[in-house]
Amino acid sequence: MSLAWADSFTCLALHSLQEPPLLEPLLLEIEGMKCGGCVRAVEQRLLDQPGVRQASVNLLTRTAWVDLASAEADQGNLVEALAELGFQARLRSTEIEFSSRRERLRARSWWQQWRQLVVALVLLLVSVLGHLPGAGLGALWIHALVATAALAGPGRPILARGIQGALAGLPSMDTLVGLGVFSAYGASLVAFLWPHTGWPCFFNEPVMLLGFVLLGRFLEERARFRTGRALEQLAELQPDTALLLLGDGPPRPVRVGGLRPGDRLRLLPGDRVPVDGVVLEGCSAVDVSGLTGEPLPLQAAAGSELAAGSLNLEAPLVLEVSRCGADSAIARIIHLVERAQARKAPIQALVDRIAGRFTLVVLALAVATLLFWWLLGTEIWPQVLNSPHAAGHAGGHAGHGVLGTSAETPFALALQLAIAVLVVACPCALGLATPTAITVGTGRAAREGLLFRGGDAIETAARLQAVLFDKTGTLTLGRALVAAVEPLADLDADRLVQLAASLEAGSRHPLGQALLQEAQRRDLALFELGDSHTTAGEGVAGLVEGRRLRVGRLAWVEPAPSAPLLARQALLECHGASVLAVADDQLGLLGLVAINDQPRPDAAAVLAALRGMDLELGLLSGDRREPVQQLGSRLGLTEAELAWELRPEQKLERILNHPAYGALAMVGDGINDAPALAAADLGIAVGTGTQIAQDSADLVVMGEQLDGIVRALLLARRTMAKVRQNLAWAFGYNLIVLPLAAGVLLPGFGVLLTPPLAALLMALSSITVVANALLLQDGRDHDS
Repeated sequence: MSLAWADSFTCLALHSLQEPPLLEPLLLEIEGMKCGGCVRAVEQRLLDQPGVRQASVNLLTRTAWVDLASAEADQGNLVEALAELGFQARLRSTEIEFSSRRERLRARSWWQQWRQLVVALVLLLVSVLGHLPGAGLGALWIHALVATAALAGPGRPILARGIQGALAGLPSMDTLVGLGVFSAYGASLVAFLWPHTGWPCFFNEPVMLLGFVLLGRFLEERARFRTGRALEQLAELQPDTALLLLGDGPPRPVRVGGLRPGDRLRLLPGDRVPVDGVVLEGCSAVDVSGLTGEPLPLQAAAGSELAAGSLNLEAPLVLEVSRCGADSAIARIIHLVERAQARKAPIQALVDRIAGRFTLVVLALAVATLLFWWLLGTEIWPQVLNSPHAAGHAGGHAGHGVLGTSAETPFALALQLAIAVLVVACPCALGLATPTAITVGTGRAAREGLLFRGGDAIETAARLQAVLFDKTGTLTLGRALVAAVEPLADLDADRLVQLAASLEAGSRHPLGQALLQEAQRRDLALFELGDSHTTAGEGVAGLVEGRRLRVGRLAWVEPAPSAPLLARQALLECHGASVLAVADDQLGLLGLVAINDQPRPDAAAVLAALRGMDLELGLLSGDRREPVQQLGSRLGLTEAELAWELRPEQKLERILNHPAYGALAMVGDGINDAPALAAADLGIAVGTGTQIAQDSADLVVMGEQLDGIVRALLLARRTMAKVRQNLAWAFGYNLIVLPLAAGVLLPGFGVLLTPPLAALLMALSSITVVANALLLQDGRDHDS
């Protein structure tokens, strides 16, 4: 048994329309993005570049998916344009060895963050100790020095990115934090250098702000790492070395990257398949669950195709390398998942637009807070100010409390509240709410052999109202067997099978494969095929032994069949068989071949499960009425849910005119299903199907089991439930804490949100969003 889905990943795609080839989209890695404002800024800058049709930026994975309209778009220009905004970008490699490079980049990034965090925490500790009696660090110049070191060291990248964003007219989270930190530092510096101004002096606040902000970002980054583990686990399925066979000598260990098609490998029990290959010798059970999610092992023998990442369980095998590196099935899967995670859901695009403008709203609120409490608030509620400290610092400076809560002047209170507003606001939570859930959901789906093409596909899958199925190869096994051979001309059954199989030699259709298998069973040699042409939904025509033959539907092969011929076809079909007619353009009809294709074992259970999810069902088939009705009755479909004798354009028309009020999905696997898959709101291709079906689909279900469709739709619903939960939390958090930071509860309840506490809450809000999405990873979630 072979893994046809592995081979289909590398086949050349067929095109139903003659259009110029589309440019391959770019996938860029971008450093420096911190919030939804950054996402909006990066997207806008990319869209402003010539030749860019569409850009989708993922804050969680720090990637940008760029769809190119023309070759005018240059990678170097895109990178340079982003550098002007303060974001470093590079093209992501498609090589399978990408994981080690990513690990090095992540290690370097974490080391930089860890170093900044340690410096900030040490400075924070010194600042706090300076307020303890007898510590000997209470001199104001020491606090000024500590605050200056904090801004010049760990705070410098934040200030630099904040200034770049502000100058470009695209303020971000770094702009808010940088403005808050620099405001506290600037006011304290003025008070220190010119005591007669009477300004407040709280050098400890910028130190605390930076410490808490960097701590939150470090913890958030650690949490984000877990969201990307699905891709890492897929990459880890491929071993680093393989045993290469050279002549009659013993196998030699070599790096997987050095293998080429045609090399022979020894695969021992317990080894993972290093590259895609074909079994030459041996017989063993192979675990493919890491790629397809199927629990039952594959029985591999000579001729079987194995995909990289499969696990050999029982006996030694000899493989011949067929594909390696970026051409292997696992590399293609990883590449597909990466692009899926970069493509955002429609709801995320809306949130990113809101988050992009959120920073401007917060800046306006901070200014309003500063002016209100400075000019009016303390006049209306004078009790909000503390009395001057008797133990104030020499030189007449204002109090310098450990948490910066003592405000003795209207300007001191107003500045503290304005800084709290700047820092507590969290566009990060808004920016992370959707991509965290989408990334975790996409990664978990990939581990189970379910490949979504993007967040838009997940969102569509979550709101489906109807699911339509193709018949052959989708609801049936697609491994049909010849049940009867009836020659009608002066030739025997073997000759009829030999001619029909020769004509189907280049076909991947299940019925054509049944003819080839029957010819092999009868030990019949195939004739040379020339000038072959497939008519989708009808049959195949070509030259065999200089004769123009056709194999396909009776009505296509013989436009005016006789009544006895129609009766014979009906008799064969009443037992559930599909009937192929074989004809010679000169001699006429040569005979009929009846082919039976059994339903998939899980088809009935899958349809019942989909009904339990309140989905409408339907079956669209090109087969005749009797086989379709028989299959429908076995699977529990009513006659109103069945359609037969449909050509590809008729399937497309049914999709476009379906009365479903919500989103509609089409499940198929063949060339004739491609238009319907592309036209449906959600195209679902089974993994054993053709490349054109997979290229036209939004969801690819790997392996042999249809229950992956149910798992994919349930996972999509849970993922979108997490998106809604995250968005509710992110919006709710900002709606509550922003008024609190602005001092709404200060006059009546004495509740004051200090800038350091605001920084801590801001960090916790982002971590909460990521942690909630991570519940999807292990299934610790439920439908909502």
